[in-house]
Amino acid sequence: MIVEAHPLLDLQSFVSEFPRPLGEMPAAALSGMLALDAAAPLHSDDGVREAVRNLLRAGGFKPTGRSKPASEYLLRAAGDGSLGPINLAVDACNVVSLHSGLPISVIDLDRARLPLRVAIAPAGASYVFNASGQSMDLSGLLCLFDADGPCANAVKDAQRTKTAADTRRTLSLVWGTTALPGRAEQTAKWYRSLLEEHGASVREGAA
Repeated sequence: MIVEAHPLLDLQSFVSEFPRPLGEMPAAALSGMLALDAAAPLHSDDGVREAVRNLLRAGGFKPTGRSKPASEYLLRAAGDGSLGPINLAVDACNVVSLHSGLPISVIDLDRARLPLRVAIAPAGASYVFNASGQSMDLSGLLCLFDADGPCANAVKDAQRTKTAADTRRTLSLVWGTTALPGRAEQTAKWYRSLLEEHGASVREGAA
């Protein structure tokens, strides 16, 4: 995976392989950790949230309103009790993002087409991010691109590469910032350990 130069990005990535399709893995294995008061090795605060927003602003994107970082959405959802289990891969992502304060992308690696790169999306770029067909403007936002275009970012991942019941292999991206030295690495380490504890095989890097 090629990562284009960026003044603030501290990206951590790894590939996970699951022994069975996600639809056959325990669905609620991590549900207890999707609460704000759950025991966790990392905790977010206003300083983390501002550093993440500055990371996304660097290319000209405005991370506010419906375009706020995914980690902030999780914080609100956990607070109002609407954050529930989806599948093991997404739940591990959500648990770690919620408590670390760093946005994380997780995609089905077999739904993406090589080569992969991380770069700021050009003006006018967009993609569909949910099953209802809603799209978001990606202009100026750091994104993961595959051969077909942008497919993930720190706000909302693309519908076309999201995990599903038949997913066996995922790529995770921790969108860290150099303004928080070491935090992305700590976050990725905890994330990998959670997945390994629940049967996944994990290797650092990307396809």
